[in-house]
Amino acid sequence: MTTYPEIKLYINGAWRPVAASQPVINPATGEAVGNVPVASAADLDDAVAAATAGFAIWRETAPKARADLIREAAALMRERIDTIAASITREHGKPFEQAKLEVIRGCEFFEWDAGEATRTYGRVIPSAPGVSYIVHHQPIGPVAAFSPWNFPMSQPARKIAGALASGCSLILKAAEETPAGAMHIAEAFHDVGLPAGVLNLVFGIPADISQHLIPNDAIKLVAFTGSTSVGRDLTGLASDHMTSVLMELGGHAPVIVCEDTDVEAAATSSAIRAMRNAGQVCTSPTRFFVHESVFEQFLDVITKRSADTVVGDGMTPGVEMGPLANDRRLAAVTELVADAQAAGATITTGGNRIGDTGYFFEPTVFANVPDTAKVMQVEPFGPLAIVNPVDSLDTAIEQANSVPYGLAAYGFTNRADYVSRMVDRVEAGNLSINTLEASLPETPFGGVKSSGYGREGGTEGLHHYLVVKNVSHSISIV
Repeated sequence: MTTYPEIKLYINGAWRPVAASQPVINPATGEAVGNVPVASAADLDDAVAAATAGFAIWRETAPKARADLIREAAALMRERIDTIAASITREHGKPFEQAKLEVIRGCEFFEWDAGEATRTYGRVIPSAPGVSYIVHHQPIGPVAAFSPWNFPMSQPARKIAGALASGCSLILKAAEETPAGAMHIAEAFHDVGLPAGVLNLVFGIPADISQHLIPNDAIKLVAFTGSTSVGRDLTGLASDHMTSVLMELGGHAPVIVCEDTDVEAAATSSAIRAMRNAGQVCTSPTRFFVHESVFEQFLDVITKRSADTVVGDGMTPGVEMGPLANDRRLAAVTELVADAQAAGATITTGGNRIGDTGYFFEPTVFANVPDTAKVMQVEPFGPLAIVNPVDSLDTAIEQANSVPYGLAAYGFTNRADYVSRMVDRVEAGNLSINTLEASLPETPFGGVKSSGYGREGGTEGLHHYLVVKNVSHSISIV
């Protein structure tokens, strides 16, 4: 298996090592596997200048040519899947096979948006003779993009794909904890000949980079995936400069389990998905509201399947769940568990750190968690599942909507009237019935309430990277 790569900045089509750096930690061992550079103010200024020049080139590149190059880069990433996945497992901890699936998902984002590059249609508005009204969609300009650590390759891919397909240049600030995924993407685009300055990759102190990039007049859009608190701060900073934003923020996804569903299948699927990526997914199913008539059966199955989850080093075959990604998450999850217990919740499995090496935590299921517990209101971002009984669908929907988040929500039922009620009343940007899949390249993804603003994916995915220009043309002067 390949070694962890040397991480560098990528600015104006060239790799740039810097003296200042910080360690990249393997969460399975707690030991450093490499270093990530810290960009200086001068590096960021160079990146802005490069993105400005790159935009002048890329916006004039034909959409089909953009699409062809994006597909070439995606094909190269597919060829390098084992190398990229191994880097992701070392820096993030997720099982190697799941890391490979993440690489595939990232490539699918590129491939879908490449197709959308040729479909950013305008329209002709009916008008009087000698007059035309034509609506154009044009790239907004250089983008400052910020991606999180939980999906080191697919999250940067989503930002880069949307920007490049639209004709924008961008500066990506990828996560310092998991930098290799983004660097592999930049390598692929470099190798297929992306013009210099169109894609720039920086790392460093997050607050310093956002404070430096967002106020710059050259930046026309801020695209961010991360926590709601940071998203609010960046949105405020952008609004001070009338800069557009695309925000995909936190979630605390409810799962409504109705009395008519296949309880064993629903509970088994829920356990697997709740523990995927050690629960570090913004769409992870976290709050289960189960009809009281099937509550005990559902709780029993999700408890047993969660307890059977194979936890270990992601490079070990057969492992289903790796460690939490960093020591901060370990401390946060530990605190949430202790608080829930103090509030009166019952732990049916898990609840403890595993060993003292790395950041492993047991898959954990709570039952009968009171609303006063912090975990009921705060996104867990860990391998925690909350299972509470409800007396009706109306009560479940009320509980589902009781938090400020509205990213993803799920339901298990075979009744058409229940589905209709959920569609009408559940407050979420993404609602999935009888499936725990919330996001695909071809479907729009984003939240409501405190879960963000805008959409990625689907035909809507390029909208924020484009501006609408209406052209009115009269043959005669009127």
